[in-house]
Amino acid sequence: HMDNLVSWGQDELKGWHKTASALQVENKQGEEACTSADLEHRMQLQNKLAGICEDMCKEVGAYPKCAQCPDFVAPDSTPGVMTWDELLEHMDNLVSWGQDELK
Repeated sequence: HMDNLVSWGQDELKGWHKTASALQVENKQGEEACTSADLEHRMQLQNKLAGICEDMCKEVGAYPKCAQCPDFVAPDSTPGVMTWDELLEHMDNLVSWGQDELK
C-alpha cells in the first residue's frame, strides 16, 4: 500500500507542476491587465486620501510641512505682509491687466 501511495503522490506532483507551469504562462498575459487595474485602484485610493491628508498631518504635528500631501499649498508664512516675490507677481498681474484694458 505504501508503494502505491508514493507512486500516486509522485504522479500528483507531476500534474501539479504541469498546472502551475500553465498558470504561469497565462499569468504573463494577464499581468499587464492586472498592472493597469492595480494602478487605477492606487490612484482612486490616493485621491480619496488626498482630502484628509492635511487633517492627518495636523494630527501628527507635521503641518504645515506636509511634503507627502498631493497638491499641498503651504499657508502664507507672512500673513498681511507682502513679500518681494508677491509684490513682483502683483506688478506683473497689473501690467497684464492694464494691457487687456487698453485693448
